[in-house]
Amino acid sequence: MAQHTDKVKQAIWLAAGLVMVALGVIGAFLPLMPTTIFLIMAGWCFARSSPRLEAWLLNHPRFGGLLRDWRDYRAIPRRAKIAACAGMVLGFCLFWLGVHPAPLLAVAVAAGLAACGAYVVTRPGRP
Repeated sequence: MAQHTDKVKQAIWLAAGLVMVALGVIGAFLPLMPTTIFLIMAGWCFARSSPRLEAWLLNHPRFGGLLRDWRDYRAIPRRAKIAACAGMVLGFCLFWLGVHPAPLLAVAVAAGLAACGAYVVTRPGRP
């Protein structure tokens, strides 16, 4: 029975990883949707389900270096930090202009984005 449970868990992790890759691909084309965080989560899921897909992600010509830097050093390159923070600012501006939020909601969203930005900025750079 334990083997069956392990197979089910593996299948769930695999499905979650594939969903994360799909969201990452969508994020590569939609300017306000992140890519790298979904690929980081996909790698995490594949580490629990498919060594072959995990290796594919880590060796990907475009994203592999970023994913390995994150996995090994929790590092974010300066260019990626700038892009992430610029995306958050742009996202907030579009939110502000498109939704016209109540002041409390605007402050809450700004605070959440500022916290995310602070986290990104305080990660070490590429070693």
